[in-house]
Amino acid sequence: MTKGFMAIFIVMMALLVSMGCLFPASPPAAPPAPTPEPSTMPTPESPISTIQPSAMALQLSDIPSDYILKDRSDAVYTEQNPISQGLGWEGGYSVTFYRINLEKYDLTGLRQTINVYPIRNMNKVFDMAQEDMESGANGTTAVYEIPLPRIGDQSIAYKTQDSADPNRPGVYSIIFVKKDVFEKLEMGGTTTDYETLKQIANTAAGKIR
Repeated sequence: MTKGFMAIFIVMMALLVSMGCLFPASPPAAPPAPTPEPSTMPTPESPISTIQPSAMALQLSDIPSDYILKDRSDAVYTEQNPISQGLGWEGGYSVTFYRINLEKYDLTGLRQTINVYPIRNMNKVFDMAQEDMESGANGTTAVYEIPLPRIGDQSIAYKTQDSADPNRPGVYSIIFVKKDVFEKLEMGGTTTDYETLKQIANTAAGKIR
């Protein structure tokens, strides 16, 4: 009886071992560690402009809707004065808009000029533009510097006024430098708005990239 039981026991043990019941199953393999995402470093901003001057020009959608396009054109090297050429002038563009309302006797012009120079010369370009603006003052013309929040890397604004007729609207001018781009915006005519010109100048600076 014992031998028979032992035989049965041995057979059952063999079956259990073959079924893996006496030994715990190996723990499941741990899932592979996730591969870390490569860190992306922000692309450094170019210190010089990367688009053509024409792509920086104001569009009708950038200015009040009552203006119309009068003229726009690339600038050419032979049009530049010797000083600009000596500073390494590289390219430029200009665009002119008008607002005309004959019923209100309103004729107002808005002009943007864009010029690109080597970045090493931008301080000199800006200083010379200031001197040129201020040299316009004489016995019949007054030139005033007026407040302007900074635009671009350097900026300044002026009002040019007829000294003999102080009630006549003056001409507002904003000049600024951003990267290797020098811009001048002017507004003059029968109805001018310096606040609008400041907004337009900020829009123009935002187009430089």
